[in-house]
Amino acid sequence: MYRSSEQSPVGGFRARLHTIIFEADTPAGKAFDVALMWAILFSVVAVMLESVTPVRERYGSALSIAEWAFTAIFATEYVLRLIAVRRPLDYARSFFGLVDLLAILPSFLSVLFPGAQTLLVVRVLRLLRVFRVLKLGHLLGQAEILMTALRASRGKITVFLGFVLTVVVIMGSVMYLVEGEAHGFDSIPRAMYWAVVTMTTVGFGDITPKTIPGQFIASVLMIMGYGILAVPTGIVSVELAAAARGPVDTQACPGCGNQGHDLDARFCKACGTALDWKAPKPPATP
Repeated sequence: MYRSSEQSPVGGFRARLHTIIFEADTPAGKAFDVALMWAILFSVVAVMLESVTPVRERYGSALSIAEWAFTAIFATEYVLRLIAVRRPLDYARSFFGLVDLLAILPSFLSVLFPGAQTLLVVRVLRLLRVFRVLKLGHLLGQAEILMTALRASRGKITVFLGFVLTVVVIMGSVMYLVEGEAHGFDSIPRAMYWAVVTMTTVGFGDITPKTIPGQFIASVLMIMGYGILAVPTGIVSVELAAAARGPVDTQACPGCGNQGHDLDARFCKACGTALDWKAPKPPATP
C-alpha cells in the first residue's frame, strides 16, 4: 500500500502557498513572481534616486516612505516563504534565503546607522529568479555547472593565491630595500601595494621605481603578472569541462526551496526532502 513520505509537502494552506511563491508553472505563481520583480526594480530605483542630492532634497520624504513600504512588502514575503516550506531553517540558510533577508535588513539598520539604506541595492540579486519565471531552465543548469566548477577549484585557487601572496611579500620587501623612502616606498606594506598593482597589470602610477634595479624588478613582475592572471582561468576552465552535465529541473524543493536538481533526482540534494512531483504514483486499486 502506498504511503506518502513524512517529508512530502503538507496539504492545505501551506501547499497552496508554496505553489504560488515558489513555482512559476501556474498563473498565480507567475503573477506573483512578475509582481515581485517589478517591486524589486522599483525599490532599487528608489534607492538610487535617493542618493542624488537634488532629487533627495525635493522628494526625500516620498522616497523614504517608498523604501519602508517596499521593506514591509519584502519582509511579509520573507515570512511567507518560511511558512511555505517544510524546513524553514534550511531555506533561511540557502543562497536565496540569505539574499531575501539581506533585502530587508538595511532598512532596519538605517535606524541605528544612517545611510545604511544604501545597501538595499542588494535587492537586485533577487532578480536572479527571472531565470525561473521566464522558463530559462537551461541557464539554471549552466549556473549550477559554474558553481560546481568553482567549488571544485577552491583548493587549487587557494594554493595559487597563497603563492601570489608570497611573491607580493617578497617583491615588496625587495623594492622597499632597493628604492627606499626617497622614491615613495616608505614602508613594506606600501611596497606590497605597489607589487599588487603591478602584478595585476593595473599600474596606477602613484608609486613608480626610479632606480635601474627597481625598474628591472618591476619589468620582471609585470611579465609575471600576465602569466599569473592566466592560471586561475585555466583551473576553472578544466573544472568547468569536468562539471558539464545534462539539464536540471527548475522546480523548487518543497522543503527548503532549493532549485537546480537533476532531472532524475527523487530527493532534494540540499535537505533530503522528497520531491513530490517525482514521487512514485500509488498503484491502482482493483
